[in-house]
Amino acid sequence: MPEELDLVIEISKDSMTKAITHLETELQKIRAGKATPGIIDGIVVDYYGNPTPINQVGNISVADARTLTIQPWEKNMLQPIERAIIAANIGLNPQNDGNIIRLFLPPLTEERRRELVKKAQNEGEHSKVAIRSIRRDAMEQIKKLQKNGMSEDVTKDAEDNVQQLTDKFIGLVDKHLGTKEKEIMTV
Repeated sequence: MPEELDLVIEISKDSMTKAITHLETELQKIRAGKATPGIIDGIVVDYYGNPTPINQVGNISVADARTLTIQPWEKNMLQPIERAIIAANIGLNPQNDGNIIRLFLPPLTEERRRELVKKAQNEGEHSKVAIRSIRRDAMEQIKKLQKNGMSEDVTKDAEDNVQQLTDKFIGLVDKHLGTKEKEIMTV
């Protein structure tokens, strides 16, 4: 296969891998009833006027299956961390005892579990759309190469390779979603 086609396929594969990585990150943020530090990833705290990720102003740890603790490195950061968690609207109320902040995860109701499954499926659909978009871009590049004199057989093989790559990554999305749905629905 010509070098240009190899490059198109390699770029597509890298982009699809990034889409899967992004999906994994987003699925970690969806809580499944167990306390994980990933639940509060993405929350930003006002640290002396600078928006700073919460994990850079304190130590986040899992106390037990339903409790997260945040130990700020500076005591005066307790209020800003508490405000940031409330403002993030993640459904958790911080408990501030003057030294650490505790986040208690309430048990999930059946209805809330179904909402979380829908949220996970929505993230999966976004990933599938991204992967299909990558496929479309690759196919357009392959068609341009064909117009510039590449043989039809080589072009057809390259299109088949891109389609197989797409099918593989769509299957990975479905696998991740199945795992997450099982995790969420397990009581």
